[in-house]
Amino acid sequence: VQLQASGGGLVQSGGYLRLSCAASGFTFDDYAIAWFRQGPGEEREGVSCISSRGGSSTYADSVKGRFTIARDNAKKTVYLQMNSLKPEDTAVYYCAKRRVPRLACNSYHVSFYQFWGQGTEVTVSS
Repeated sequence: VQLQASGGGLVQSGGYLRLSCAASGFTFDDYAIAWFRQGPGEEREGVSCISSRGGSSTYADSVKGRFTIARDNAKKTVYLQMNSLKPEDTAVYYCAKRRVPRLACNSYHVSFYQFWGQGTEVTVSS
């Protein structure tokens, strides 16, 4: 089982990035997938989540209207389009799968998700 996040980088405030999360080793379209982030000295927080078939999604208040999550089940990939980036978006971004299949995105509690990999670093300069 693997989830590989990519697409991070250095961008100026107001800029944009598109993160990708490539999955393998499990039945991808059975699981909700979420993006989390962890800034320097901060706890990991949920950013966005998309249901297993892509029919519903949720966003943290801090990113609503700026970030958009999407998934392509044929490619086993989830995307996070991040627009109007702010310095406070600076963090390492991780993707994670819900531990239990076919559950909705109704919680960002980290214990409900399985994480893999080192994440991808996003730095937004002011």
